[in-house]
Amino acid sequence: MVRRLVGFDTVSARSNLDLIRWIADYLDGHGIPARLTYDEGRTKANLFATIGPAEIGGVILSGHTDVVPVAGQPWDSDPFAVVERDGKLYGRGTADMKSFIAIALALVPELKSRALKRPIHFAFSFDEEVGCNGVHHLIADLPRGAARPRLVIIGEPTLMAVANAHKGSYVFRTTVTGLEAHSSQPQRGVNAIFAASEIIQFIAGLASEARAAGRPESGFVPPYTSFNVGMISGGTAANIIARECGFTWEFRTLPGVDPQALRDRVEDFIRSDLLPRLRQTHPGAAILTETTAMVPGLLPEFGSPAEELARQLTGANDTIVVAFGTEAGLFQAAGIPAIICGPGSIDQAHKPNEFIALEQIAAGLGFQRRLADWAAR
Repeated sequence: MVRRLVGFDTVSARSNLDLIRWIADYLDGHGIPARLTYDEGRTKANLFATIGPAEIGGVILSGHTDVVPVAGQPWDSDPFAVVERDGKLYGRGTADMKSFIAIALALVPELKSRALKRPIHFAFSFDEEVGCNGVHHLIADLPRGAARPRLVIIGEPTLMAVANAHKGSYVFRTTVTGLEAHSSQPQRGVNAIFAASEIIQFIAGLASEARAAGRPESGFVPPYTSFNVGMISGGTAANIIARECGFTWEFRTLPGVDPQALRDRVEDFIRSDLLPRLRQTHPGAAILTETTAMVPGLLPEFGSPAEELARQLTGANDTIVVAFGTEAGLFQAAGIPAIICGPGSIDQAHKPNEFIALEQIAAGLGFQRRLADWAAR
């Protein structure tokens, strides 16, 4: 099943419909109906399916079907053809996170043979890697009332540790529009690249503040809200003052940090300081910041039934926190307690020669079989 799922090239820039339709057909072959929710262009879809009594709340096993790109990465083998070597399965998505989905699907015959007293739901989403865009549609379409799921287990790779918190992730695209002029006459133009660099330096200052205010007791690595500028482009020639410059940036917040307050500080600098200076030369100068992704953090929840069940199934006495973002915070915001627990290591994700150890596959199988035992009791 891992080989079959990895064989679908579901890089986020492409459609995942072939994979989703294959899963739907597979489930249908076992007498399990699947409900699909689509993006606006109907080129991508989420899948939701239930095994067991659908009229009462149960446990969601949640995973995303998209993967990050492989372009430019030095893979030793075809990233979409699983290779087994030295007790590991290599391929894009093996760790993040098609193996978790594969385990759930491989166990369908066993789940069907059990007289489950609580249902187990599958929730497989699109576009998680580009901002958790798909799962919004899935959550909005979940059953209501007594049939609403009680909790969700997000199978992101944690080496089967139970994670009860993660940082929020917020991504923005800022575009600066200035005025072209000959580079020998800088007084006649507004250099968008220079202006963008001032905003970037302001963001770097916020990053320094956040590092200084780190909270080692939080358990996060790093133990502070982090910032990054990941892409920048602008200008047309060395002797032309750049009219436009755009850059993409993000921050990842510790639980309790207000993301809007951070965004407001950047906007206040632009509105009250930078933009007035630019418009002294060119009244038409403009700076626009658009939000491209908003992924709320997962907050520790006292008495969470999701955490209680995951610890029971793993035997873990402690929980961990993770710095990477997941869909868990969105489920929590919708009132469904969430936890993160899945096979594989995040250290292998997004890299060339991504892999999952076979022992982690076995651990994931054991976890989901114990979940079936619980649901049958």
